[in-house]
Amino acid sequence: MEPDLFTAAAEERQEKDPSSSPLAVRMRPRTLDEVVGQQHLLKPGSPLRRLVGEGAGGPAGASSVILWGPPGTGKTTLAYVVSKATNKRFVELSAITAGVKEVRAVIESARRATGGFGKETVLFLDEIHRFSKAQQDSLLPAVENRWITLIAATTENPYFSVISPLLSRSLLLTLEPLTDDDLRALLRRALSDERGLKDAVALPEDSENHLLRIAGGDARRALTALEAAAGAALDKGEPDITLQTLEETVDRAAVKYDRDGDQHYDVASALIKSIRGSDVDAALHYLARMIEAGEDPRFIARRLMISASEDIGLADPNALPIAVAAAQAVAMIGFPEAALTLSHATIALALAPKSNAATTAIGAAMEDVRKGHAGPVPMHLRDGHYKGAAKLGHAQGYVYPHDLPEGIAEQQYAPEELKDRTYYEPTRHGAEARYADAVEWTRKRLGRKRS
Repeated sequence: MEPDLFTAAAEERQEKDPSSSPLAVRMRPRTLDEVVGQQHLLKPGSPLRRLVGEGAGGPAGASSVILWGPPGTGKTTLAYVVSKATNKRFVELSAITAGVKEVRAVIESARRATGGFGKETVLFLDEIHRFSKAQQDSLLPAVENRWITLIAATTENPYFSVISPLLSRSLLLTLEPLTDDDLRALLRRALSDERGLKDAVALPEDSENHLLRIAGGDARRALTALEAAAGAALDKGEPDITLQTLEETVDRAAVKYDRDGDQHYDVASALIKSIRGSDVDAALHYLARMIEAGEDPRFIARRLMISASEDIGLADPNALPIAVAAAQAVAMIGFPEAALTLSHATIALALAPKSNAATTAIGAAMEDVRKGHAGPVPMHLRDGHYKGAAKLGHAQGYVYPHDLPEGIAEQQYAPEELKDRTYYEPTRHGAEARYADAVEWTRKRLGRKRS
């Protein structure tokens, strides 16, 4: 690093009094082996291992990398570990405050360090997506000629936010959201570690589970909440961080919701039944409970897609496209913004006219098939495209509906024993009314008798 006078003073103060730094800063890993999660990026010989000098010998040098992932997954932490573990010169810039002038100064300094002292420079550039195209262009010669090794961090999709020439000169490393087990290990380490809370307080299981829920996969958020709750517990003279203290500290009630137990299914069931009953407010309540409890947004989106066909169907043909679009959006954006998309879809489905006609229709048809009601396909409907089909009588006498003025041919389509069986019984709710008219009209023209 190349700290200025004020940064150096701050670091000196933190070394003398570590408690002056936030818990999330104190608990930053010192080596790659201490990093929680992202194990797919930390295998022997990986780009990050090579950046800290592990196996970086030979003719192949360390590559520039772009770290892409949601907040709190460890992008800055990985750069910090590299800065502490590498024997290279390390410089940090933020795209929020730095510009082309600062970048060029770092590059020029790196060229001098390489030429004069043989010292390689690693540049960590946070929030690279905030750089304009021109600002990113200024990095290209240095990355191309390896005057610097770039570690760039972004929360935005780099295929949209990073220029192609820079992408092609770097390795893109995707960070995955931290799992509950990852965060649990991090919290427990922070509670006991000398750099952390030194066993000053304990974290009971119910409080730990609530912390995991409100963290939402963000390590920094988890440690910040832990530190605040620990401080409140110590002020009260409590040996444990109780659930009540945690709720008061983070201003978030602990939702009684077990993602693997009855609550998971009971609340999901209540959401769908509220949509089916057209109670939009109740539906939003249950949706909010699932979101606050940290439910997987993809699970919620799947339930909405099922509801769109099961309970709405053709009464509102737009219901399913809305639910599918919501599921696609949720998969792309995740929480917290996914809450808006799920709300959008839930409101649309709750207020849509309802029909379960599509559900009962396929149910009745499948029941007949299970009972063995599945006679031979009528000869005129069988495939007639292969040689010899005509001799077997296949496709003989078939009437092509498009040749007729109304586009409907009065001929038998179902097997003989089911020729008058009806499955679809449309309602007259919403848009399904026109399907009811269409069904009545077409069945008459097909000469169908009602069974």
